[in-house]
Amino acid sequence: MSAVARATDTGWCTFHVADRDYGVELSRVNEVLRSQPLARVPLAPPAVAGLLNLRGHIVPAVDLRTLFGLAPRSAGALVVVSADDGPVALVVDAIGDVQRSALLPPGALEADTHAAHDSLCAQTIPLPGSLLVVLDLGRVLQKAFDRPERASIARSRVAATLDSGE
Repeated sequence: MSAVARATDTGWCTFHVADRDYGVELSRVNEVLRSQPLARVPLAPPAVAGLLNLRGHIVPAVDLRTLFGLAPRSAGALVVVSADDGPVALVVDAIGDVQRSALLPPGALEADTHAAHDSLCAQTIPLPGSLLVVLDLGRVLQKAFDRPERASIARSRVAATLDSGE
């Protein structure tokens, strides 16, 4: 079965970040919320905006503007998605709507896919008047929670140890 055939029942929750349309698979979305107060987390990776108390569950929030290298802006909404380790909230500028493959123009799912934002894009879908960038949620969260400075410090220490002959 081709990827296009498997995607015929696919839907995406869409949202806006810096006047661009993004989406994640609808099956991964738990809920959509208005902006909520977030508790800052000291020493967290830059893209981790804080923690959200969601009905007694602590949920980390990832600021997509920071992850994409954009100027900060007050959050407009949160998209709570399912991740391997539990729910994660994506901080976005505004919520869009639900796009379903059945509502897309003919041939849209057969469009060439390309990577955007350091390969955080799983697929691009042309819509009337815009382009929907479907995010690869796994890569987005991996990049958001990655601490590159710790990895480079560890590599430096290993290299220094090897150079000193210990």
